[in-house]
Amino acid sequence: MLPHDRSSFTQGLEIADGTLYEGTGLRGSSLVRAADPLSGAVRHEVRLPAGFFGEGITVTGDRIWQLTWQEGVAFERDRASLQELRRVEYPGEGWGLCFDGQRLVMSDGSDRLTFRDPVTFAPVGEVSVTRRGAEVDELNELECAGGQVWANVWGSDEIMRIDPASGRVTAVVDAAGLLPPEQRAGADVLNGIAAVPGTDEFLLTGKNWPSMFRVRFVP
Repeated sequence: MLPHDRSSFTQGLEIADGTLYEGTGLRGSSLVRAADPLSGAVRHEVRLPAGFFGEGITVTGDRIWQLTWQEGVAFERDRASLQELRRVEYPGEGWGLCFDGQRLVMSDGSDRLTFRDPVTFAPVGEVSVTRRGAEVDELNELECAGGQVWANVWGSDEIMRIDPASGRVTAVVDAAGLLPPEQRAGADVLNGIAAVPGTDEFLLTGKNWPSMFRVRFVP
């Protein structure tokens, strides 16, 4: 168990080069921050303009992309300073975002994952996510790891492992009971997956959770 800022309405979580990057939501308090992954100590952070509701984030080299929920705007940021470099518009909602090394993978609350160019943000393909033949919607925070896409399902304690080529769910993680009962008061839903580089482990947290959990997914 590791500390997490309880005021964070977590929307995106990612570790790169020893830094934990987190994007948070809610209009008027959305931000992106760089923190120490062990202590949770904030190294620096930048707030979004008051009218924007922040969503998923991902690191692409020396840049960070950050989605917004219903504003149809993605912010491209300088990774070192977190400062905004430009804005790119997209249709529909923004939920989760990750980078597979070649493409951005974006969710929008539906069963669809949209692949995007990491430089232009232009769409380059999409896939519908299915589990046992049925569509899976409300895909939320995403993490690209090991050639797979891991997705929180909004409002549930389940995390889906998705084959990005076919959209098929290949495993389901049951994360129920992760947060101890004494920490449950005031906590919102599970949302936040960050692969720990060089390991087969992940950091998991949720919106307004006081803790993060370093876990290994096992059969």
